[in-house]
Amino acid sequence: MKFKKFIIGGLVVLTLFSQTIINVLADWVSYEVKSGETYWKISQKYSINLNELLIQNSAETNDYLKVGQVIKLPYDPEDKILYKVKWGDTYWKIGNRFNIDINTLLRANNANSQSMLNTNDVIIVPNQYNFQVHIVKSGETYWKISQKYSVNFEELLKINNANKYSELNIGQSVLVPKGNSSTSYSNGSEPYVTYIYYKVQKGDDFWKISLKFGIPQHELISVNNVKASRILNIGDVLKIPVHHVPVKSTPGAKYGEFLDWWTEAQYVAPIGKVFTVRDFYTGKQWTMKRTIGANHADCEPLTQYDATVMKDVWGGNYSWKTRPILVIVDGRKIAASASSMPHDIQYIKNNGVTGHMDIHFANSTRHKDGKINYDHQYNIKVAAGLK
Repeated sequence: MKFKKFIIGGLVVLTLFSQTIINVLADWVSYEVKSGETYWKISQKYSINLNELLIQNSAETNDYLKVGQVIKLPYDPEDKILYKVKWGDTYWKIGNRFNIDINTLLRANNANSQSMLNTNDVIIVPNQYNFQVHIVKSGETYWKISQKYSVNFEELLKINNANKYSELNIGQSVLVPKGNSSTSYSNGSEPYVTYIYYKVQKGDDFWKISLKFGIPQHELISVNNVKASRILNIGDVLKIPVHHVPVKSTPGAKYGEFLDWWTEAQYVAPIGKVFTVRDFYTGKQWTMKRTIGANHADCEPLTQYDATVMKDVWGGNYSWKTRPILVIVDGRKIAASASSMPHDIQYIKNNGVTGHMDIHFANSTRHKDGKINYDHQYNIKVAAGLK
């Protein structure tokens, strides 16, 4: 194995927007020695060849370790990745980033669903996704690298915990998935945003305009560089973002597109949109409308008949139990997950229920605490053919 000397500390600052420091994945990672550890114990913990570990740290003749000493852990990205935990990471987030099953990730680290991670911990990420490492050259960007290897641009960003504004440094290592992804855009295009302009009418406010154009209110306010408290006057002109989300390929006709909630799905199924819901297992269908919801879609059956069909799918009772579903909207099938228990705010009357139901999409979160619901996310991957 060749050890690259140009990555310093495995850390780099990405983007002026996030202002966060994240781990750059290389073929080694820095590791702080803990009490009782030896080179041999560390080599066993991370399945590293002991001789490689000693050579990487120039410790062939002196293998004494002190608590708090920082050493390099070499690894082969073709086999596994040693990932240094950053603030806010969880096993779920890391597994989702690398498209690896949470249980596989937990087993690889002798962990369980209750295991906690601390900043600067190092964990094993099995390379089931078959990554290769690209060393950045002068003038390269994530977009150019995605084109070079014919991989999906958004997927490349996600794997490297980057965004479209992230900059690359010469010598930096970038993980690239081998082969085309099952979640790539089928026509080769990428999502993009255009803008139109809207003249404020009598009775308008930011909320009503955001509903009219199917975009989050905070995005409308941000795009126009104003404060939420700004009073709109008749005749004011606002800039309106229009999100274009290309169709993604799926493993087969029975599956739905795996669309990220924050950047894709909420624009394909905006507030006010009426769509068909198909239960993934039974094939039964009913009609719903997205009436509200920011972290996920809050939806209501359109009629009493639709509520009856939905209730029947859940065994004749409204339930918090989650099921994989397909949201069929404008000729597209989107992978999603739903529960049928009506709760809280209701907009549609005389439909046989009191309240709305939750529909989740990839990476959507709960409203009450902004956290991931693991059951929903598992179901979404089932509906997308990724499980």
